[in-house]
Amino acid sequence: MNFDEILGNDEIKKYLLNCVKRNKMSQSYLFLGPEGIGKLLIAKEFARQILCLDEERKKDCHCKSCQCFEGLNHTDYQVINENGETIKIEQIREITNKVIEQPIISNKKVYILNDCEKMTTEAQNCLLKTLEEPPEFVIMILISSNENGILNTIKSRCMTIQFKKISDEQLKEYAMDKLEMTQMTENLLKSFNGSIGKAIIQKQNQEKFLSLENFINHLETQDLITIMNEAKMLYDKENIQIILEYMMICVYAKAKQNLQYIDCIEKINDCLLHLKRNCNFDMTLDTMIFEMWECLQKGI
Repeated sequence: MNFDEILGNDEIKKYLLNCVKRNKMSQSYLFLGPEGIGKLLIAKEFARQILCLDEERKKDCHCKSCQCFEGLNHTDYQVINENGETIKIEQIREITNKVIEQPIISNKKVYILNDCEKMTTEAQNCLLKTLEEPPEFVIMILISSNENGILNTIKSRCMTIQFKKISDEQLKEYAMDKLEMTQMTENLLKSFNGSIGKAIIQKQNQEKFLSLENFINHLETQDLITIMNEAKMLYDKENIQIILEYMMICVYAKAKQNLQYIDCIEKINDCLLHLKRNCNFDMTLDTMIFEMWECLQKGI
């Protein structure tokens, strides 16, 4: 996947491409930004460009390096923690042992550490020496959505590149064209929070979210019995977190037109708090729905 096929952060992609063309790369990068906006995709394409043996860096290059890269068998390239798990010291020790080996196919070696904030403290301290004195042919790309989990000594030895959320316009076009989400509401778009990753997840819940919007829109006009019957879709323990988060988005939107909905925001927050305390699930939701309905009746 070349840069043109990756949505958003065009200035960063342009900068990285220019670094490769001028052969002026830093040896350690830290890609920071919200989860699900394509940091790993950009890091992978950046790595392909670095390792490419063709000076023109063509999008459809068929040099030996690019062929190995596409075939997932490049000896000078490794992604650690692609699935976002905890990175243990043993994994970092393996890297520190390998970095000193000369590249085999390309002129450089590239290591990508995904979700690097999930490194244990021991693993980060182990990585530190490599970042302090890396071989001249090694480039490290650290990726994180939470810089608070990274030691300052690690951050100080990397060139930090701050990624931005993807614009609503780009996400809307992507969701409608690529994800085939034809019923696009403002609330649904807001729930993406500038992230393709979240858009993909929300697609799986699109029908439920649209029903939730309808439920919130009728909350102040329907009688309590009807409301309680319509609320049955909320009683989903596995997905209750994203359900309540989406309800919050819908209620915030309604609060701009009717201030009574501000009190409903408090009821949803109370529900989240009680669920975290392992209060009775059904009773907690019953209470939230009744109190939200009651708040809105005061304004009628």
